[in-house]
Amino acid sequence: ERFDRLRFVELKHGRIAQLAFLGHLWTYAGIRLPGYLSVEQGIRFEDVPPGLAALDKIPIEGVSQIFFFVGTLELAIWRQAEG
Repeated sequence: ERFDRLRFVELKHGRIAQLAFLGHLWTYAGIRLPGYLSVEQGIRFEDVPPGLAALDKIPIEGVSQIFFFVGTLELAIWRQAEG
C-alpha cells in the first residue's frame, strides 16, 4: 500500500515537472499569450521574462492565485483513488 502511494506521488510530480519544463521552453522561445497579465498595473504577458525572473515581475496577487489554484488541484481534484 505504501509502495503504491509512493509510485502515485512520483508519477504526479514527474508530470508536473514535465509541464513546468515545457512552460519554460515555451516562454524562453518568446511565445506569449496576448493581452495583459495585470490591466491595473499595465503589465502585458510580453513584459514577463522567462524563468525565475518572472517572479519579480508578476504581482503578488497573481503568485497567490497560482499557489492556491495548484493547492486546490492537489488537495481536491487530483486525489488518489483508493483501491
